[in-house]
Amino acid sequence: MTKLKINNPVHSEPHCKARLNAVADALYAIGGKWKLRIIVGLMDGTKRFNELQRLIDGISAKVLSTELKELEMNGFIKRNVFASTPVTVEYELTKYADTLSSVLDTLSKWGAMHRENVKKSMKKKKPVEV
Repeated sequence: MTKLKINNPVHSEPHCKARLNAVADALYAIGGKWKLRIIVGLMDGTKRFNELQRLIDGISAKVLSTELKELEMNGFIKRNVFASTPVTVEYELTKYADTLSSVLDTLSKWGAMHRENVKKSMKKKKPVEV
């Protein structure tokens, strides 16, 4: 079998490796089941921990706590502590999180399209009743 050679520098091995590394960096920062859901959950304003947990179906308190710490470490959210009785903690998106808006818009559109494709595919495979 011969290997297809593409002379376009955009498709060169160094470009491919750079792109793979960039995608790996992005997935490290925002990858996983919960991080983008948390970011989307905070898009309409600040929320307390329990509000976020109720909003995001299926996330445990332990996982939410870990994910919030990682998102804060990567500069996507800010944790605000208010000295009240009891202490109030709220989470909000940073300006840096705004850099994800076009990514989230595109991902949302793709997700809706993919869901429709899966539904259509399931309808085609539906067994015929006798």
